Amino acid sequence: MSQLWFFGSIAFSFIAWGIVTGRYIWPELRLRQRAEALRPLLILHSFRFIGLAFLVPGVVSPDLPSVFAHSAAYGDIVAAMLALLALISLPSASGVVIAWIFSLWGTADLFNAFYQANHAGLIAGQFGATYFIPTFIVPLLLITHGLAFRILLQHQPERAMQENRHLA
Repeated sequence: MSQLWFFGSIAFSFIAWGIVTGRYIWPELRLRQRAEALRPLLILHSFRFIGLAFLVPGVVSPDLPSVFAHSAAYGDIVAAMLALLALISLPSASGVVIAWIFSLWGTADLFNAFYQANHAGLIAGQFGATYFIPTFIVPLLLITHGLAFRILLQHQPERAMQENRHLA
């Protein structure tokens, strides 16, 4: 039954973050130029170092599968570094390329964590104090990756591209 509560928490988090995103986040970002729209998303993802908590004894259960813990922790720290690198490289073309790499890596990392958890037969109690990561943070991260892809795929008006060239 605890697994049901765990997955229910994740589902409710997706719903709640979806509402927050649709009501407050996307309306603020959709009219901005690409670099300015990506910045708050990249700042949020720069906190993915929190995934290193999966490696801290006493924070997680000693029964937490190490395959999952290492994969999730190291994948998150790479995502955080890519987010920071993209953040400092924007609005240049290389910043946009790094933002693409970050978005692809970060999304794949989150899906890999779901796969690793399922494959290892992970149960909710093994997360210990990190329970909030998959139930509160991961849904927000996946939703904001979706926003980042949408922003990256949007057509940049010619005026905005010229302004970005002057800033670079």
